[in-house]
Amino acid sequence: MKTLYIAPGSPWENGYNESFNGSLRDECLNLHWFGTMTEARRLIEAWRQDYNESRPHTALGWLTPQEFALAAALQVAE
Repeated sequence: MKTLYIAPGSPWENGYNESFNGSLRDECLNLHWFGTMTEARRLIEAWRQDYNESRPHTALGWLTPQEFALAAALQVAE
């Protein structure tokens, strides 16, 4: 096994990170004009909570992270 080097400025080599960055930019940063750092933090945190807690993800079989965690916990308990 060999460790691969990801060159700086090579976004195509880190698809997961670039997918997240694209979602953040398209769904949050491009939609809001932040007047203050406080406002930016509030709006980005609201987006982050929605992204991490309540919206379905393809990688989780179209389940929300909470639904996926519950299903995994139930599976372990069986």
